[in-house]
Amino acid sequence: QVQAVESGGGLVQPGGSLRLSCAASGSIFSIRAMAWHRQAPGKQRELVAHITSTGTITYADATYADAVKGRFTVSRDNAKNTVDLQMNSLKPEDTAVYYCKASGLSTDFRNFEVWGQGTLVTVSS
Repeated sequence: QVQAVESGGGLVQPGGSLRLSCAASGSIFSIRAMAWHRQAPGKQRELVAHITSTGTITYADATYADAVKGRFTVSRDNAKNTVDLQMNSLKPEDTAVYYCKASGLSTDFRNFEVWGQGTLVTVSS
């Protein structure tokens, strides 16, 4: 089995910064992509940032939602199966539960897609 666990949420003032981390663990052969999504109260879950990597080559293609471009940065550590989300210039509208998602191949060569339990980010003065 594969699982993903997030950490790093909390309360921050507008204009502040937070860094979220997610670690995938378990029967992982390889991870194709990791992503951060968020769900604000009364709204649908939306993609925030997505990052891929290919094999052993240090290549990562990151994409972002328009609402966070220029403020959020996603990064991966392929050796540790972790993904971080650095969030700067936070706005009240960034308040949401942030979820990590990992997809890839397990050690028995089955595709997997797992979600973390979510971490709450609250931006408020």
